[in-house]
Amino acid sequence: MKIDLDKAAKDDVIAHAIDWKSAGKKVAIATVIQTWGSAPRPVGSQLAIDESGNMTGSVSGGCVEGAVIQEALQIMDTNEHKILEFGVSDDQAWEVGLACGGKIRVLVERLN
Repeated sequence: MKIDLDKAAKDDVIAHAIDWKSAGKKVAIATVIQTWGSAPRPVGSQLAIDESGNMTGSVSGGCVEGAVIQEALQIMDTNEHKILEFGVSDDQAWEVGLACGGKIRVLVERLN
């Protein structure tokens, strides 16, 4: 039997988000919606964040993930969503967590 680890990881992220929401916390979900070039996480990768800063999953790593978390914390207080785009040259890639350059787009939305 083959287990799809990407699906299992996504299911786990959503399960945590639902648990936090059921406990009365504000929650946001970030999802990689598009990549170009080299990206550390594939399209569909998710990160869930609660209002206390707890998180599970990953959309990239490095500074990209930190920026996504900051946006998520702001989005929790609204019903809006935001699409974030991150891209770097190969020279800057390691600094922001995109190992070989590339671009990613991430949808951040509040879980209602």
